[in-house]
Amino acid sequence: MVGIGPGGRLDRTLRAVRAITDSSIVVGYGRYLGLIEDLTGGKKLIASGMKKEVERCRAALNAAQEGNIVSLVSSGDPGIYGMAGLAFELAAAESMRVVIEIVPGVTAAGAAAARLGAPLMVDFACISLSDLLVPWETIKERLEAVAAADLAVALYNPRSKKRVTQLEEAARIFRQHRNPDTPVGIATAVSTDDERVVLSDLEHFLQEEIGMRSIVLIGNRSSKRIGKWFVTPRGYNI
Repeated sequence: MVGIGPGGRLDRTLRAVRAITDSSIVVGYGRYLGLIEDLTGGKKLIASGMKKEVERCRAALNAAQEGNIVSLVSSGDPGIYGMAGLAFELAAAESMRVVIEIVPGVTAAGAAAARLGAPLMVDFACISLSDLLVPWETIKERLEAVAAADLAVALYNPRSKKRVTQLEEAARIFRQHRNPDTPVGIATAVSTDDERVVLSDLEHFLQEEIGMRSIVLIGNRSSKRIGKWFVTPRGYNI
């Protein structure tokens, strides 16, 4: 299970590069395989599209069970909204005898935070707004709790062509607990040629272009702008 980071070559770990290089088979979502094509020459590639995670994971486990060294790649980190948990569950459910190693990667939240400044310096939460696997009412309860607890938050999967109201509802929830000038950062396709990073605020950020390749960072009540940067102070005396 290999995390390839947000997409750019410079944000891969050495361990991830070594794992992919040492593998004879590389499995992944088609877009992610395209991001590592410089590492996959001469290897067997198994690609599939969106919503094919179970099939993709099963193909990787079956190939490993046959004695191959396999890299199943995830963007970011495989243990954070990635495929690691599914691999363990599927291997156990189907009694597969395979050795699974998790190779961590640079997370989307961390990569976005680095582009924006230092917005996640103290306690924060990560919440996915996708209700494909988690009921929206459960997600909404988590948003309410995080907003009330004054935690900064990284919102994954904020908006898609079919999901346009969830981010608006999340914004409404946070506006009940935070000032309208609370910094909000939107980072899209970080470290790729399509990268776009915008610093806005809680009152206006919905006016920005936000999609499935974006991550939205909302500050807590102490977050502020320092010049062009989004900073959440840790509490040092200066």
